[in-house]
Amino acid sequence: MTTKLIVDNIAIEDIKEGMEASYSQTITDADVKTFAGMSGDHNPVHVNDEYAANSRWERRIAHGMISASFFSGLMGTKLPGIGCVWVSQTLKFLKPVYIGDTVTAKVIVRDIDLERRRVFLRTVCSVKGEIVIDGEAEAFVPRT
Repeated sequence: MTTKLIVDNIAIEDIKEGMEASYSQTITDADVKTFAGMSGDHNPVHVNDEYAANSRWERRIAHGMISASFFSGLMGTKLPGIGCVWVSQTLKFLKPVYIGDTVTAKVIVRDIDLERRRVFLRTVCSVKGEIVIDGEAEAFVPRT
């Protein structure tokens, strides 16, 4: 059962398995350059057209963590929602994301631990319907 999340803030007691939230963004050259500056990752496969043209990807690829960072926005503003804290994350980078690709990040509730106030989620990024990042996350939901 999949239940679409409509509200931006929800009590942990109202979170159910199968609830999901998503966010889409097209990756730009400016995003890649900004991330390189912020992270210090100036790997030429991300920032140098000539170098990337001779790589296995044949053109520049975006840093995988740009796409993975969309999970933070989803968890902290949509599901579980405002005030939650991202506790842990696993990531499998399955395919590259290129500049100009539109990435859709999705979080899907897998389990809830009401006593510990934890929500466990599947985290997926896709481009044109193909999964490029797959993982699992845990979020802490504070009392409101």
